[in-house]
Amino acid sequence: MTKLSRRRLLRTTLAGSAAMTGLRAARAQSPDKFVYQTGWRAQAEHGGYYQALGAGIYKAHGLDVEIRQGGPQLDANALLLSGRTDFIEGNTLGALNYARESLPGLCVAAFFQKDMRVLLSHPGVGNDTLDALKGKPILIATAGRQSYWLWLKAKYGYTEDQARPYTFNMAPFLADKTLSQQGFLTSEPFALRAAGVDPVIHLLADHGFDNYQGLLMCQPKLAAEKADAVQRFVDATIKGWASYLDGDPSPGNALIKRDNPDMSDDKIAYAIDVMKKSKLLMSADAEQLGLGAMTAKRWHSFYDDMVKVGAMPAGLDIDRLFTLKFVNKRVGMT
Repeated sequence: MTKLSRRRLLRTTLAGSAAMTGLRAARAQSPDKFVYQTGWRAQAEHGGYYQALGAGIYKAHGLDVEIRQGGPQLDANALLLSGRTDFIEGNTLGALNYARESLPGLCVAAFFQKDMRVLLSHPGVGNDTLDALKGKPILIATAGRQSYWLWLKAKYGYTEDQARPYTFNMAPFLADKTLSQQGFLTSEPFALRAAGVDPVIHLLADHGFDNYQGLLMCQPKLAAEKADAVQRFVDATIKGWASYLDGDPSPGNALIKRDNPDMSDDKIAYAIDVMKKSKLLMSADAEQLGLGAMTAKRWHSFYDDMVKVGAMPAGLDIDRLFTLKFVNKRVGMT
């Protein structure tokens, strides 16, 4: 190589290095701002996001993130569609409604590989199996009657006359040992045990209900126009979950309790333990592809199941609901 060529190569290398340094400096000076809206009040089920914020992981990725907690009267979908938030917490069933209603929504990661929904029974009721609950009274909320209840009817032969209204009050279940009720693996069992009942837990995901939960959703425009920032947000959140589940969760827990003072240390510890033991996040495809993993095969398989049970119409273009470009890269895995 001639001296002139070496000088040109040196100038090119230095220029490229300077450009990268300038980019990092600009990113540090002007971080990308995102708002993440949860679907419910702050809890351990949002731990990865709060950990990424509290432990400085978002900041290290050039992001300025605000987490807004949800509640019973909040419509996160409306906030996303109106542009008042950048990301929301969703699930496959909810996302399918975006296709049915021709709304702009895009899922960029799926953090809960298992749906947390459960049926809870008193010991000895139905021989402790979902099959044996056929014909027995079950408390189901209105939203559940239009989703997983249809799946239970198709798979186990449940009938409408055994469904009873569930108002998110556990008093009827506690008073009547013949009743079963819906719930979430990470919360209702804890409350019932505190009330003196050790329930039999039927995790629907372990019986084939393959709904992704904890989906990270945004508008397609955001993913297209700010792909680099979205990738950094996904990567940082993955690292936040890895840190929360396998490291010291105290930075995330402090922020959870700040936003939701009703969330006690024992409730949080129980939820973390359940998430890990039941592999709610690190199972299925995530074991090979990393936290947040999604596959087109699973999206289509679940959609087909929902069409068969009458929860969704056939012919929807569901491929526009998700992208795999931001996940399946084994980020955060050792």
